[in-house]
Amino acid sequence: MSKKIVVITGSPRKKGNSFAMTEAFIKAAEKKGHTITRFDIATMNVGGCRACETCFKTGKACSFNDDFNTIAPAIQEADAVVFSTPVYWYSIPSQIKAVIDKLFSFYNAKVDLSGKECALISCCEENDESVFDGVRVPIERSAALLNWKMVGTVLVPAVVNVGDIDKTEGCNQAAALADKF
Repeated sequence: MSKKIVVITGSPRKKGNSFAMTEAFIKAAEKKGHTITRFDIATMNVGGCRACETCFKTGKACSFNDDFNTIAPAIQEADAVVFSTPVYWYSIPSQIKAVIDKLFSFYNAKVDLSGKECALISCCEENDESVFDGVRVPIERSAALLNWKMVGTVLVPAVVNVGDIDKTEGCNQAAALADKF
């Protein structure tokens, strides 16, 4: 069964390691017949949540006019959401964090997104896999709060330079993630 999958990337490096894994996932998912809508957040304008709690009261997910209002309808229509991001300073890069924070708009306005599937693709420079906790835990907790099912994670440590991902199984693991949808 084909699904609508939204892929949200958080890296500003278009030739970086997380982008390579994203491309591998998308190629495999499309080959399986899934429809992909991709948002490269680093090239978009998504501001942080201002906690005004006026979500969806103006006809848009966020009362402030930014690109989240383009992303939100795609998330609503999707069967699944995949976050792909490197680890920045032991956490989520600010670009993608703004989108994750604005998922609050659905929760606050009681817009039911339950039943969606979710996955995470991430890489980091260090060899210690606990470094992923700063990305993995917030994604897993957000998914749980929204009643999404986490179907998989691809976490690849020890990739520092552009192209290092090619020395790992990261792209193969990301492509295999498509089988879980």
